[in-house]
Amino acid sequence: MQNYAKRIVMSVLGVVISGLSVGLFKHAAFGVDPFQTLMSGLDAVIPIRFGTLYVIVNLLLLVFSLVMDRRKIGLATFVNLFLLGYVVEFSKAQCERLLPSPAMGVRVLLFLVGLAILSLASALYFTADLGVSTYDAVALVWSERQKKIPFQFCRIVTDSVCVIAGIVLCRLSGMGLREILGSVGVGTVVTAFFMGPLIAFFNKTVARPLLGKQEA
Repeated sequence: MQNYAKRIVMSVLGVVISGLSVGLFKHAAFGVDPFQTLMSGLDAVIPIRFGTLYVIVNLLLLVFSLVMDRRKIGLATFVNLFLLGYVVEFSKAQCERLLPSPAMGVRVLLFLVGLAILSLASALYFTADLGVSTYDAVALVWSERQKKIPFQFCRIVTDSVCVIAGIVLCRLSGMGLREILGSVGVGTVVTAFFMGPLIAFFNKTVARPLLGKQEA
């Protein structure tokens, strides 16, 4: 029971930290994480409110997870679905209030901190094993079904697909280069290639030790 309570705390904390990190990404303005890049592209071409669109896309990914491996769906999945957006809004608003016009050095620091804590957050709720976000489930299911392919490489592929699709959709909507760079930038590319390995690192050094798990 104590271990289960710890897993619940890790799951919820992982989702909250993840939302805070996205707010940092947005304020740093080097580009958001790959999934949010895809969402920006979809938002540019589909004329409905972003909040509604976010729920629809995640529900579609939820169906994928239920069909492919429903074990990935749990408490953290639904906490992510219904809480994450509000935490992102809060985080971004606080960044704008405290740092209305950040200098380049501050923006770089915000991005690096955001990347680190987003990777840590993902490792926490992956290891808690009470469900993951519907997007994270894609790379996890792929990695487990293709056991010769490590998770971090599966994550690089799914992140890269999201980035490319987001850019294409933004261009199809007629969005200018400057507007696109607000969602897709050097930070997005860095995240696509480094987030998978960082999650694996935090999983090994932080999340698994918290639950007393040993590496296989």
